[in-house]
Amino acid sequence: MALHRRWQATGDIHGACCDAKLDRSRHRDRIHPDSGRDPGRSDGYEDLNLGISRHIGKFAGDRRVLALLLLAALFIAGRSWLAAHPEHDPWAPLNLSDPPGWATQAKLQALRSDIPQCRAVLQRSEVAFSALEPAGEGDCRRTDRTRLDAYPLVPDTPPTTCPMAVALQIWKRDTLEPAAREVFGSGIARIEHLGAYSCRRLYGRDEGPWSEHATANALDIAGFVLDDGTRINVLSDWLAEGDKARFLRRVRDGACDGFATVLSPDYNSAHADHFHFDMSDRWRGTCR
Repeated sequence: MALHRRWQATGDIHGACCDAKLDRSRHRDRIHPDSGRDPGRSDGYEDLNLGISRHIGKFAGDRRVLALLLLAALFIAGRSWLAAHPEHDPWAPLNLSDPPGWATQAKLQALRSDIPQCRAVLQRSEVAFSALEPAGEGDCRRTDRTRLDAYPLVPDTPPTTCPMAVALQIWKRDTLEPAAREVFGSGIARIEHLGAYSCRRLYGRDEGPWSEHATANALDIAGFVLDDGTRINVLSDWLAEGDKARFLRRVRDGACDGFATVLSPDYNSAHADHFHFDMSDRWRGTCR
């Protein structure tokens, strides 16, 4: 009797195990073959794979969004910086009150063919000037006659082209005045010139290219007088030693940053007594 009960209990346990295995086998058999699920893997593993796949997909999209946000932030920061530094902004209108910057030279070049815009720069910069009526004939006709009203030229202030007027203003502010104060501790009282307009060809020849002086697109400068009375003359002081020669070289070199052509006694004997500045149409001219 006892032996029979033990055999029955063992059979019940064996049968329960077999029933459980059969139920799991039937559960696997019910999985559709096209479902993509591995019958040997648990639902938790499949859910983890699905979550990772979805996360990777979202991460790739997030990177694109972050890249766009970064570009937008850089663009806004760049525009804000340019707004605070218009001298570096090629799209900002030129103002002579701004310090020289990366875009200044290109803006000056653009003024050579746009006289209304050039005069707008003088107005915007609150530089006093007079726009005179055209004068002259033929190759010496001057359609752009712009005179700086408060520029310290002597014996008079001749009209020049507007680009020349702008370049003279920048040269005085950025080179001439700082050099005078650094070398002599005094400001500029007068700038002595030999003339702007002269209807002639280069070096007075009968033929050949016309001089920039023929349209007052040039100015010849012979010397300077400081506020303390010090006189500096190109002819007598260029080859001398000391502060006067150093000052003359400083103002000559600084002029090369704004004018198209700068000629000094180093160029030839015809310029032994003056500096020649002009704003010819060439992108970059001579600086000697």
